Amino acid sequence: MHSINTAKREAYYWLAILLTFALGTAGGDLLSEGTGMGYGQALLVFAALIGLVAGGYYFLRLNGVLAFWLAYILTRPLGASTGDLLSQSVDNGGLGFGTTDTSVLFLCIIVSLVIYQSFRQPKGDRRAVQDLTE
Repeated sequence: MHSINTAKREAYYWLAILLTFALGTAGGDLLSEGTGMGYGQALLVFAALIGLVAGGYYFLRLNGVLAFWLAYILTRPLGASTGDLLSQSVDNGGLGFGTTDTSVLFLCIIVSLVIYQSFRQPKGDRRAVQDLTE
Protein backbone atom coordinates (compact mmCIF):
# COMPACT_ATOMS: atom_id res chain seq x y z
CA MET A 1 0.00 0.00 0.00
CA HIS A 2 2.81 2.41 0.80
CA SER A 3 4.49 1.82 -2.55
CA ILE A 4 1.58 3.19 -4.60
CA ASN A 5 3.15 6.61 -4.85
CA THR A 6 3.19 7.36 -8.57
CA ALA A 7 0.42 7.98 -11.07
CA LYS A 8 1.50 4.91 -13.06
CA ARG A 9 1.28 2.62 -10.03
CA GLU A 10 -2.06 4.05 -9.00
CA ALA A 11 -3.45 3.58 -12.51
CA TYR A 12 -2.26 -0.05 -12.45
CA TYR A 13 -3.85 -0.56 -9.03
CA TRP A 14 -7.25 0.82 -10.09
CA LEU A 15 -7.15 -1.09 -13.37
CA ALA A 16 -6.49 -4.30 -11.43
CA ILE A 17 -9.41 -3.51 -9.10
CA LEU A 18 -11.75 -2.76 -12.00
CA LEU A 19 -10.83 -5.88 -13.95
CA THR A 20 -10.95 -8.24 -10.97
CA PHE A 21 -14.33 -6.94 -9.84
CA ALA A 22 -15.88 -7.12 -13.31
CA LEU A 23 -14.29 -10.36 -14.43
CA GLY A 24 -14.59 -11.96 -11.01
CA THR A 25 -18.30 -11.32 -10.82
CA ALA A 26 -18.74 -12.51 -14.38
CA GLY A 27 -16.67 -15.62 -13.62
CA GLY A 28 -18.76 -16.45 -10.58
CA ASP A 29 -21.97 -16.02 -12.54
CA LEU A 30 -20.64 -17.99 -15.49
CA LEU A 31 -19.67 -20.95 -13.33
CA SER A 32 -22.85 -20.98 -11.25
CA GLU A 33 -25.45 -20.02 -13.85
CA GLY A 34 -23.77 -20.69 -17.19
CA THR A 35 -22.81 -24.25 -16.36
CA GLY A 36 -25.89 -24.94 -14.24
CA MET A 37 -23.64 -25.82 -11.32
CA GLY A 38 -25.54 -23.62 -8.88
CA TYR A 39 -24.44 -20.96 -6.43
CA GLY A 40 -23.50 -23.26 -3.55
CA GLN A 41 -21.31 -25.51 -5.65
CA ALA A 42 -19.63 -22.54 -7.35
CA LEU A 43 -18.93 -21.06 -3.92
CA LEU A 44 -17.26 -24.32 -2.88
CA VAL A 45 -15.16 -24.44 -6.07
CA PHE A 46 -13.81 -20.92 -5.53
CA ALA A 47 -13.22 -21.55 -1.81
CA ALA A 48 -11.29 -24.72 -2.71
CA LEU A 49 -9.20 -22.80 -5.25
CA ILE A 50 -8.33 -20.19 -2.62
CA GLY A 51 -7.44 -23.07 -0.30
CA LEU A 52 -5.12 -24.47 -2.96
CA VAL A 53 -3.40 -21.09 -3.32
CA ALA A 54 -2.98 -20.88 0.46
CA GLY A 55 -1.60 -24.41 0.52
CA GLY A 56 0.80 -23.53 -2.26
CA TYR A 57 2.00 -20.52 -0.31
CA TYR A 58 2.38 -22.23 3.07
CA PHE A 59 3.59 -25.66 2.00
CA LEU A 60 5.07 -25.37 -1.50
CA ARG A 61 6.75 -21.94 -1.17
CA LEU A 62 4.59 -20.28 -3.81
CA ASN A 63 5.77 -16.71 -4.35
CA GLY A 64 3.96 -14.40 -1.91
CA VAL A 65 3.08 -11.77 -4.51
CA LEU A 66 1.70 -14.39 -6.89
CA ALA A 67 -0.24 -16.06 -4.07
CA PHE A 68 -1.73 -12.71 -3.03
CA TRP A 69 -2.91 -11.82 -6.53
CA LEU A 70 -4.31 -15.30 -7.22
CA ALA A 71 -6.22 -15.28 -3.94
CA TYR A 72 -7.31 -11.68 -4.53
CA ILE A 73 -8.67 -12.52 -7.96
CA LEU A 74 -10.50 -15.58 -6.63
CA THR A 75 -12.21 -13.61 -3.84
CA ARG A 76 -14.33 -11.79 -6.43
CA PRO A 77 -16.13 -14.82 -7.88
CA LEU A 78 -16.30 -16.28 -4.36
CA GLY A 79 -18.08 -13.13 -3.20
CA ALA A 80 -20.37 -13.09 -6.23
CA SER A 81 -21.34 -16.72 -5.68
CA THR A 82 -21.91 -16.13 -1.96
CA GLY A 83 -24.00 -13.02 -2.60
CA ASP A 84 -26.07 -14.80 -5.25
CA LEU A 85 -26.57 -17.85 -3.04
CA LEU A 86 -27.92 -15.69 -0.24
CA SER A 87 -29.92 -13.19 -2.28
CA GLN A 88 -31.48 -15.22 -5.12
CA SER A 89 -34.89 -16.77 -4.69
CA VAL A 90 -35.25 -20.40 -3.78
CA ASP A 91 -36.76 -21.00 -7.24
CA ASN A 92 -33.50 -19.72 -8.78
CA GLY A 93 -31.29 -21.90 -6.56
CA GLY A 94 -30.60 -19.38 -3.82
CA LEU A 95 -31.60 -19.14 -0.18
CA GLY A 96 -34.10 -16.33 -0.78
CA PHE A 97 -32.87 -13.67 1.67
CA GLY A 98 -33.14 -10.95 -0.98
CA THR A 99 -30.66 -8.24 -1.84
CA THR A 100 -31.47 -5.90 1.06
CA ASP A 101 -31.16 -8.53 3.78
CA THR A 102 -28.00 -9.92 2.20
CA SER A 103 -26.46 -6.44 2.04
CA VAL A 104 -27.37 -5.76 5.68
CA LEU A 105 -25.89 -9.12 6.69
CA PHE A 106 -22.61 -8.38 4.88
CA LEU A 107 -22.50 -4.87 6.37
CA CYS A 108 -22.96 -6.27 9.89
CA ILE A 109 -20.22 -8.85 9.33
CA ILE A 110 -17.79 -6.24 7.98
CA VAL A 111 -18.49 -3.76 10.80
CA SER A 112 -18.13 -6.54 13.39
CA LEU A 113 -14.79 -7.62 11.93
CA VAL A 114 -13.49 -4.04 11.86
CA ILE A 115 -14.49 -3.54 15.50
CA TYR A 116 -12.96 -6.87 16.49
CA GLN A 117 -9.71 -6.07 14.72
CA SER A 118 -9.52 -2.60 16.28
CA PHE A 119 -9.70 -4.13 19.78
CA ARG A 120 -7.39 -7.01 18.90
CA GLN A 121 -4.64 -4.72 17.63
CA PRO A 122 -1.75 -4.23 20.10
CA LYS A 123 -1.72 -0.86 21.86
CA GLY A 124 1.61 0.17 20.32
CA ASP A 125 0.13 -0.25 16.84
CA ARG A 126 -2.90 1.90 17.76
CA ARG A 127 -0.61 4.83 18.51
CA ALA A 128 1.05 4.43 15.11
CA VAL A 129 -2.36 4.52 13.41
CA GLN A 130 -3.38 7.58 15.44
CA ASP A 131 -0.14 9.34 14.43
CA LEU A 132 -0.97 8.74 10.77
CA THR A 133 -4.49 10.15 11.11
CA GLU A 134 -3.55 13.32 12.99
